[in-house]
Amino acid sequence: MNPVPRVAFFTDCFHEINGVALTSRHLHQFARQRGYPFLSVHAGPRAEVFQDGSVTVWEFDRGPWSIALDADMSFDPFFLRHRFRARDLVARFQPDLIHITGPGDCGLLGAWLAWRMRIPLVASWHTNVHEYGARRLQQTLGFLPTRWVERAGDLFERYALAATAWYYGHARVILAPNPALIDMLRARTGKPVFLMQRGVDTVRFDPAKRNRADDAVVLGFVGRLSTEKNVRFLVKVERALLATGVRNFRFLVVGQGRDLPYLKENLQQAEFTGALRGEELARAYANMDIFVFPSETDTFGNVIQEALASGVPPVVTSRGGPKYLIQHGVTGLVAEDSEQFIQHVRRLVLGEGTRRRMGEAARRHALTITWEKVLERVYGAYESCAATQLQRSPKLALAGQPQRS
Repeated sequence: MNPVPRVAFFTDCFHEINGVALTSRHLHQFARQRGYPFLSVHAGPRAEVFQDGSVTVWEFDRGPWSIALDADMSFDPFFLRHRFRARDLVARFQPDLIHITGPGDCGLLGAWLAWRMRIPLVASWHTNVHEYGARRLQQTLGFLPTRWVERAGDLFERYALAATAWYYGHARVILAPNPALIDMLRARTGKPVFLMQRGVDTVRFDPAKRNRADDAVVLGFVGRLSTEKNVRFLVKVERALLATGVRNFRFLVVGQGRDLPYLKENLQQAEFTGALRGEELARAYANMDIFVFPSETDTFGNVIQEALASGVPPVVTSRGGPKYLIQHGVTGLVAEDSEQFIQHVRRLVLGEGTRRRMGEAARRHALTITWEKVLERVYGAYESCAATQLQRSPKLALAGQPQRS
């Protein structure tokens, strides 16, 4: 049996509240629990190197000149100042491969080291940066004629996707969170692309943590409050419900971001908690009745699985990764367009029995999803990367899922 690969992991998010950070923390924990040799590199509150069991951790500091990308995300344009320290650490660790999570500052540092030191590279796709960037550009250019704004967004998205695919094409192996992205990346890069999904903590996220007794229907949202999440659509949902005489509901909005002031000004029946963690977040989910997630750009949707585990049926769009997490009509509802999205929400608001059935099915489904299974498959991809030279490994199963032998 081959030894477990030595992995140097360069992630752009670790301590933040987002899907990349959550996945990064679970991968770190998985390696530590299994005793696997693992080098975890990410930004932290202070620069230090320390040992966490079998995991060597290097937290570097982002400088004061870093560019804020969102409420808790930033990019240090002078990240290469860390290259000598990073090269020394990697040389001492002697990894079989380097894994990066994207084109952020830490990911670029890892990619540069892989090229410079001739170490096999694994790249995981977490964010549709081309779609995020296009929507933010369109919002910024909102003062221009609509057709100009749409044209600018389309051009940005096209060229940004080409550039991002080129960047990922330098990896020996690519990990992607849903089947559509697997197909796209295979076609654009010609590289092996494996499915990397996410697990969910069904102990933390549990419907038993519900602690409210009122009879209002709570429409929940958890995530970054920004244009790429399409959160302003929540206002349209509320107005449509009120226009049809539906009033016994309120929104519970968990998160922070640039669109928070807009939502506070325009949602009439809403509670805003800010960002939550741990048990506070688990109770917030459990107190929801419907999870309303209008994003069209998410590649996966950790929040969808957390809602499922909490016994809350989600309503999602047919664009992006969340639709792959829903059994339509069983654990939640998938909408083909904006009008149908509102219809689905209204159906669940008025259908207590339907909500209950879907919520119970959602919980049962979530109990089958574990981080351990997901990360074992990731290590299967690592083994394939370490053992092959751009050739498809016989360990791979259908749909790009690597299996451990």
